[in-house]
Amino acid sequence: MSLSTTAHNLVLLAAEEGGQHGGNHDSLNPYLTGGGAFVILLLMLWVTTRLNRDR
Repeated sequence: MSLSTTAHNLVLLAAEEGGQHGGNHDSLNPYLTGGGAFVILLLMLWVTTRLNRDR
């Protein structure tokens, strides 16, 4: 089985699973997801800067 055949089969499988919705779940809000990721990254940055102080 070649790489192009495998890739083609994966595309067909993804198209069957996605149906008419394009693979997106209705309850996923992109603004909420992005905002949550942004807040988590800011929290990680704050923790990193608190722990990385020169003594």
